[in-house]
Parts: sequence; structure tokens; C-alpha cells
Amino acid sequence: MPKVLISDALSDAAVQIFRDRGVEVDFEPALGKDPARLAEVIGGYDGLAVRSATKVTRDILERAERLRVVGRAGIGVDNVDIAAASARGVVVMNTPFGNSITTAEHAIALLMALARQIPAADASTRAGKWEKSRFMGSEITGKTLGLIGCGNIGSVVAARAIGLRMRVIAYDPFLSAERAQAIGVERIDEVDDLLARADFVSLHVPKTEKTAGILDAARIRAMKPGARLVNCARGGLVDEASVAEAVREGRLAGAAFDVFEVEPARENPLFGVDGVICTPHLGASTSEAQENVALQVAEQMADYLVQGAVANAINAPSVTAEEAPVLAPWIRLCETLGLFAGQVTENPITEIEIEYVGEVGEMNLKPLTAALTAGLLRPFVGEGGVNMVSAPVVARERGIHIAETRKDAQGAFGSYVRLVVTTESQTRSVAGTIYSDGKPRFIQIKGINLEAEPMRHMLYTTNTDVPGYIGALGMKLGEHGVNIATFALGRREKSGEAIALIGIDEALDPATLAEIASLPQVRQAKSLSF
Repeated sequence: MPKVLISDALSDAAVQIFRDRGVEVDFEPALGKDPARLAEVIGGYDGLAVRSATKVTRDILERAERLRVVGRAGIGVDNVDIAAASARGVVVMNTPFGNSITTAEHAIALLMALARQIPAADASTRAGKWEKSRFMGSEITGKTLGLIGCGNIGSVVAARAIGLRMRVIAYDPFLSAERAQAIGVERIDEVDDLLARADFVSLHVPKTEKTAGILDAARIRAMKPGARLVNCARGGLVDEASVAEAVREGRLAGAAFDVFEVEPARENPLFGVDGVICTPHLGASTSEAQENVALQVAEQMADYLVQGAVANAINAPSVTAEEAPVLAPWIRLCETLGLFAGQVTENPITEIEIEYVGEVGEMNLKPLTAALTAGLLRPFVGEGGVNMVSAPVVARERGIHIAETRKDAQGAFGSYVRLVVTTESQTRSVAGTIYSDGKPRFIQIKGINLEAEPMRHMLYTTNTDVPGYIGALGMKLGEHGVNIATFALGRREKSGEAIALIGIDEALDPATLAEIASLPQVRQAKSLSF
């Protein structure tokens, strides 16, 4: 039974989801603030469920021998070392949709509060003043809202703003013209063009190398005079000191921040500036959102640990619960093909091409390619060094180019996978399919047809097609007490190159393998393990 640690506060309902789906749970929310203790115990868990308090650092991950998945109840994964998790083959999931509405509504609330100066007016009135003329507001009807980022949350903000009769323009490199038209926004190609036109600007992008500091001092100065700025996305996207200066000088009419470069924000250039509203990272702070993300992360993690389904993963291809049982035999086949090629290849690999032929080409190929790459690399990096999550990273580090091709069904088999491996000195190929019993079969090696079921231990030879080879090989194995379980043969032409793939009951020792390799008919002999 897989075991999960919850190190931050999640609801009882989320805990019950794990248990109902066959996952053992330890609920210790205090561990999120005790990294030393977390590092001591993390080695005993297959999954770790967190919110924002737990910092899943490289040190924590290095101690997590069993860990297969980290689930973040929320959209931000700033507290998880994604690179370290990927290198160790740990899936990192988040819940990008659980708090989209809540965060979008908070952005709209701050926009409205800025337009009518509500916080300052409230404080003044509570102080016994009646400064009606001081708090002259601005209508938002007919104004232009500029969105920097128009994904899950940004598109909800756009819908709400359009309902309030605002014009919405959006900068987002991933926003297609068709999508922009469908949601009723005008797509802008450059941030500077958006800033020059927008009466209100709202940010809805993650913090990455490309977006960090996206609104720097120069861009703050370039904003439309009298504009108002809202940031409910991530701290570090905006030069906070420049915003404070712009508001004080009257170049901006106001700003509202829910996120800050340093959190918890005890001190900040924005604090104490008239016309600036600050809230303590409340974007996802509604009871509905907190419950939604907790339930969602529990469902996702349980589905992965029990069924192999991958949803909302940051560093792995997604596999739905419906896809998982269909893909499972093909994933096993792809891993097996990769293992075969990796064990018979001795020189550095420069390129791999994967042909998906027939029905398999219509499936979700990302997990298949990841499984094949993991199998291919495993003989080079060791059993624990690569899996479906880490394989793309390891391949990239080694400079291996991966190409996928989909082809229509051809030949005797309606659907199969063919792997072509290129090294500096040669090219190899191996193909396989799934039989009606749901098990993988090799159907071609080096362009030579044969049919063989993978076994735990196998012997692969390339040899000259001459009479007596099978007998000589059988006698040699018999001399060393090695029992043959299966024997598959194929040849290119009479008296030409031939191959043999033999299933045996135990692994060959180096001495026996060396004697087989010394047989006069043998060109190459490899002991394989699947």
C-alpha cells in the first residue's frame, strides 16, 4: 500500500480521499515548518502533500528514497525544487484550477477598491471624518483593462471585466488569435503597447526567468498616466519601489498588491503610500478554494499512486485515469524496447527516432516516449538513476535528440512501435507490438523479422547463418547448466547475417557469455535483463 505524508494543513475530507482510494496517510501539518524533522522522516513515504509552508528542497528530495510524487494544493510551486525533483524522477503536481475563480475575484475586488478608494475612505470615516470630496473615484465602465497573462485565472478576470462593461486587452505569448476572439479580448503582441493603452493593468503570469521583473522601472514609467496596477499573481514580477514612487508622484493613480517579492511582507516600499492597497496574499483564501485544492490534490496523488494516472504535473506527461489501463501495456513495451537497445548499444547515443505505427500512433505519445527513453538510458545510468520523469532531463543533459513519427498501419502488424538508435558509429533498430494476451513481443531487430516474448533473462546473439549454430549454442549453454525457455531466430538471407533471442532461466555469468561469444559463428553476444 502506498504511503503519503501530509505536511501542511489539509481538510479531513482530503485525508479521507487518500484512505478511500487505498493510500495510507500520515497527517502531520506541523512538519511543514520543521525542515529538519521532515528530512528525517521523508524517506518512508511514496507521496508528499503540501501547501505553501513546506519547502521541498534539494536536501529533502535527496533523503526521499521512496518518494514518487509531490502534490501542491494550489497553483504556485515556488516552494518545490522542480529541477531536483525531476532529476530524481519525482512527479510534481499542482492544482491550477482549484483557486482560479477565487484569485480572479480578488483581482476584481482590488480593481474596484482602487477605482473608488474604498480602504482609505473606510479608514477616514471610521476616524470620525466625513471627507466626501476627498475620495473622488473613477468609473470602470468603458475603461480599458490590460491583462498580462490570460491563462486560467486571467481568462476568468477577463470574463468578469467584460461583464462590467470594460474593454479588455491581453498580452500572453500563448494566447492564440482564436482563443482571444472566443473570450472577447484583444490580443496585444508587446507588453509596452498594452501599458500605453490600459487604464487598469492586472498581472496573471507565473514567476519564471522570462517573467521575473516584467514590469521594471522603465515600464512603470511608460504606463499610461493615471493608470492603476493590480498584482495578484506572484511577487517579483514588478519593481515595487518604482510603483511606490510613481504613485507618490501622481504618475499612477494607485496600485493594489496581494503578493510581494519577500513574504511574509513585514516591510515593503509600498507600505504607507497613499493610494496603495496591500493584502496578505489572499488570492486563494476562501473556504471554497482551500477545500477545492485540497480535495483535488488528494484525488490526483491517489490516482497516480494507485492507478498510474498523471494529472496537472509540472514535470511529467499527463495520463488520465481512463488512458492509464490502455497505455499500460504499451508503456511496458516501450520501456522494454528501450532496455533492449540500451543493453546492446555500447557507444554514446546521439539521436533516437521513435515510429508509432497504426493505432498506437493515435494514443497519448508523451508517456510512451518517456518510458522508452527511460528504458534506453537505464543501462547507462543505473537502475535508480532514471525513470519516466527524469528521462527527458537525462537525455537532454547527454545531448540526445529525440524525434517522434506517426505512421499509418503497414505490414503484418496493425500497430507497433519501432525504435531507431543512432550513435557516432552505427544505427540500430528494434520493433515490438502488443499481442492479444496484452503482453509485449519483439517483432523485428536490425530489420530482421522474428517473434519473441521478453523474459527476465535473455541471451541475444548476432551470428552467421550456417548449419550447426543452434546445436553449438545449445551445447554450450547445456555445459554450463543454463536451461533454455524460448528460442527465436531470424535471418536477413541464407548464409547471411542472423540473430537469435533466447529466453533463459537465469542470468549468464561473464565466463559463460565469453565462451558463447568465442563460438566461430558468433559476431556479438549480449546477456540481457528485462
